[in-house]
Amino acid sequence: MQSLALSAVAASTPRAWASPDGKLNRIGLQLYTVRDQMKADMEGTLAKVAEIGYTDMEFAGYFDHPAKDVRAMLDRHGLTAPSAHVDYKSLGEKWPKVLEDCHTIGHKYIVCPWIDDDVRARPGGWKQAADTFNKAAEAAHKAGIQFAYHNHDFEFVPVDGRMAYDLLLEETDAQLVKMEMDLCWITIAGQDPKKYFDRWPGRYVLVHVKDVRKIPEKTGPEPIALERVFPEMTTVGSGVIDWKQMFRLTEKTGVKHYFVENDYPKEPWEFLRGSYKYLRDVRF
Repeated sequence: MQSLALSAVAASTPRAWASPDGKLNRIGLQLYTVRDQMKADMEGTLAKVAEIGYTDMEFAGYFDHPAKDVRAMLDRHGLTAPSAHVDYKSLGEKWPKVLEDCHTIGHKYIVCPWIDDDVRARPGGWKQAADTFNKAAEAAHKAGIQFAYHNHDFEFVPVDGRMAYDLLLEETDAQLVKMEMDLCWITIAGQDPKKYFDRWPGRYVLVHVKDVRKIPEKTGPEPIALERVFPEMTTVGSGVIDWKQMFRLTEKTGVKHYFVENDYPKEPWEFLRGSYKYLRDVRF
């Protein structure tokens, strides 16, 4: 059962939907998209993002800015930061400080976006990752913060007779460890998001909104190399993913936040403006 603290988080978090007209009410941004700009001028970047119309920030590093200063920047520009990505190595000794900073900035969710290569490669590595998630998530739960994991496509490979992603879902506590589904990466992996939404109701609370011009053809059983996918990423709504269908699907799953992302945009501001316009105007 969820604690009262987490129940309050869920109740207070604004929904992304403005029913009944099938329109996105809040559009978020994963700030990894503009990480170079954030490193050079965090406040200027946040101001420009807010000017475009994005409201909900998902951080991917604070670039040596103290948490209180980050919170002040957000407040000055009318932004919220419901979520942050934190690397796998931070789930150990650094974790108490990470949680403290989350409270200061106002994060309600903290997401591990990647399981390090050396962990995945070792025998029992995926199970070790699941155990690490459970432990970190329990501490986050006590602090009133929801832990989650974000997928790429490398999770969709067989490990000990089951899909690695399924292993993570099965070996982690469903209340403590939620999932942030990257709707693009799961599509690239050849998987059906609906299957996972239906099988794991209530498990998905966040999604990434990312598009590609085409899905590179697989040449073997291994996941498609990231370097082959990055050049295909494009403005949301201009690629091959059917976003109207995706949004109709996620509307029923309890997803609370939608974060636009492009791992390596050639023209980040053009990408952000075009993606925002599509998502502002789309009806589903």
